Amino acid sequence: MENKQKFLQMYRDMVRIRRFEETVSDLFAQDRIRGTTHLYIGEEAVAVGACGAINPDDYITSTHRGHGHCIAKGATLDRMMAELYGKITGYCKGKGGSLHIADLDAGNLGANGIVGGGIPIAVGSGLTAKYKNTGKVTVCFFGDGAANTGAFHESVNLASVWKLPVVFICENNLYAMSTPVKEAFLVQDIAERAKAYGIPGMVVDGMDVLAVKEAVEQAAERARRGEGPSLLECKTYRYLGHSKSDPRAYRTREEEKEWKKRDAIQRYRGWLLENKVASSEEIDRIEQEVEEELEKAVTFAEESPYPPLEEITKDVYLEEDFAEIERKKGVKVVNSINEWSANSKMRTITYREALNEALREELKRDENVVILGEDVGLYGGAYGVTRGLWQEFGDDRVRNTPISEAAIAGCCVGSAITGLRPVGEIMYIDFTTLAMDQLVNQGAKIRYMFGGKARVPMVMRTEGGCGRSSGSQHAQSLEGWFVHVPGLKVVMPGTPFDAKGLLKAAIREDNPILFVEHKMIYNNKGPVPEEEYIIPLGVADVKREGKDVTVVAYSRMVLRALEAAEILAREGIEVEVVDPRTLRPLDIDTICRSVKKTNRVVIVHEETTIGGTGAEMGMQIQTEAFDYLDAPIVRLGAADAPVPCSRYLEDNSIPTVEDIVKAVKNILGK
Repeated sequence: MENKQKFLQMYRDMVRIRRFEETVSDLFAQDRIRGTTHLYIGEEAVAVGACGAINPDDYITSTHRGHGHCIAKGATLDRMMAELYGKITGYCKGKGGSLHIADLDAGNLGANGIVGGGIPIAVGSGLTAKYKNTGKVTVCFFGDGAANTGAFHESVNLASVWKLPVVFICENNLYAMSTPVKEAFLVQDIAERAKAYGIPGMVVDGMDVLAVKEAVEQAAERARRGEGPSLLECKTYRYLGHSKSDPRAYRTREEEKEWKKRDAIQRYRGWLLENKVASSEEIDRIEQEVEEELEKAVTFAEESPYPPLEEITKDVYLEEDFAEIERKKGVKVVNSINEWSANSKMRTITYREALNEALREELKRDENVVILGEDVGLYGGAYGVTRGLWQEFGDDRVRNTPISEAAIAGCCVGSAITGLRPVGEIMYIDFTTLAMDQLVNQGAKIRYMFGGKARVPMVMRTEGGCGRSSGSQHAQSLEGWFVHVPGLKVVMPGTPFDAKGLLKAAIREDNPILFVEHKMIYNNKGPVPEEEYIIPLGVADVKREGKDVTVVAYSRMVLRALEAAEILAREGIEVEVVDPRTLRPLDIDTICRSVKKTNRVVIVHEETTIGGTGAEMGMQIQTEAFDYLDAPIVRLGAADAPVPCSRYLEDNSIPTVEDIVKAVKNILGK
C-alpha cells in the first residue's frame, strides 16, 4: 500500500505517546521525576491525527498536556525524557520541563502552563505565514476549558478577521480539571462557537485517528488556500486525572470503562489488521521497538548531567553585544546628544514626530517590521504616533486590530518567534493588565523556558502617566510591575532625541521590550539629528552636570528635574540630573558614578513610591555606593492612591518641580 509507512508511523507514534506517558507516570510515583505533569493517555489520536495531516515545517502550539503533541510533531523520547528529568540534554536544557517543552526546529512552538496561553501565539505564527506567503499553517491545540477564556475568543476573532492560516483544535476531554463541560457550556458542541466568527466548525471523533487526520487535512488545505481558520472539536477522553495528584472523584469508573472500550490505539490496530495494511507481526515489532526506545530514553535521561549552575541566569535575554553588532553594520550608535558637534544638522521636532520617524525608518529598513494595534491605521493611533504610516505602507505593514489586548500581545509573541519584528501598541498602560499573560508569562519567558533557542524580537508600545484628568484607569504609571519581570526590557524616554534613538534600537533588538511613552510630552519639542542613529538600551544619560546632589529621574520627571535644577542653580546649588532612560536593564554604574561625586541622591518618578522603581534604584545605590553617601536616599513618587480625576488633586498627587527643589534643599540641610 502506497501509504503503508505513513499509517505505520502513525501507529508507532500513538504507541510512543501511550508508553512514554505510562512510564512517566511510574517515574513520578517513584519520585525519580519531580514537579507536576499532565498526561495525555487516551487522547493520542488527536495529536497523531492532526500532526500526521500537516507538513513537517508547519507549526503547532500546545497546552499543559503537551507531551503527545511534541512526540507527534517528531520529538525523540530521549530528549523528551531528559527534559522532564531537568537535564541539560533535554530539549530546553531542563528549563522548560513538562509544562513548557518545545522543539522549535520541528515547528513546535511550545507546551504552555497557562490555559489558553498558546492560542494568541498561534495567531502570531499564522500572521507570519500569511505575511511571508510561506504556505505554512499552524495547528493550535487547546482544551475545552480554554474555550471559555478571553484569549480564545479574541484570538479566533482576530484570526478570522485577518483570514490567517490557523487550525484551532479543541481537545474536548469532557472536564476542565474537574468541572464537566456540560456545566461550563450551554451550547451542545463547542464547535458551534465557530458560527460567531464566520468560520467552519466541525465535531470530530477524537478517538479515531483517521477521522482526525481527514478533518485536519481539509482545514489545513482551506487555510493554505487563503480562506482562513477553522475550529475543530475533537471529542476525546483522558484516562487519568487532570494531573498526577487528581483522584478523579468527579467522574465514575463506569464512565471510564465505557470510554476505554473505544480506545484509539486498539481501534487503529484493528483497522490496520482488517485492511491488511500491516500484519500482527509488524505491529508487534513496532511495539517492541518502542519499548526499546523508551528503555534507552530513561537510561539517557538518568545518565545525563544536570545543567551547570551558571545556567540559572543564562538565556533570560539574548546574550549579544547589540551595540557592537550595529556598529559593524555601519550604524551610528550613540549614548548622548552631546556626541554631536555644534555644527551638526539638527531639527527641532516633537516627541511624537520623533517616534513617528523611528517607526517609518524601521519600516523602510526591514520588511519584517509590522505595526499592529487598535486604531493604528487610518486614525494614526490614539496619540497620533502612527499617523501617515498606514497610507505609506498599507494594510499588511500597519494593521488595525479589534479591541483585543491579549490577542495583540500574543500575536506579537507568535509572529516574533517565527520571523517578524512586530511593534504592537496598547493604547494605555492601564490596558496592559488585559495582556499580562502574553507579556509576562509568554513573551518574557519563552526564550528562557525554551533553553535559549527562541528569539522574541517584539516591541510593545504604550503610554502612561497622568495629567489629563483621565482618572484611575487611564493615567497610571505601572512600569514597576514590568521591571520586576526577568526577560522583559522596559524603556521610558523623556526627550525626542532619546525617543527616536531608543525606539529604533528596541525594534532591532531580539528581546521583548515594553516601550512606555508619556501622554503629556508628545507635543514637547527638542533637537533631533537629521542623520540616522540609535541609542543602545541599558545606557543612562547625564542630562546635566552638577556637584552637590544627584537627581535620578526618567520620562516626564526628567524634564521636571531639569527645571528644578535651573531654579536651584540660581541659588548656587548645582544638581546633576541622570536619566536612566531604560529601567531594565538599569545602568546602575552611571548612576553610582554620579552619586560618588555628589554624595547625595534624590530619586523621582511618577509611579507610587511603595514598590516603585525608586526602591530598586535606591537599594542598588546602597549596595554599590553606600560609603559615598552623606545623607539618606530620598524618593519622590506619586501619592499612595489611585490617580484622582480632579485636575487639582491629580496635579498634586505626583512630584512637582517645587517638590524636587524642596527635596534637594532638605538633603543639603538648607
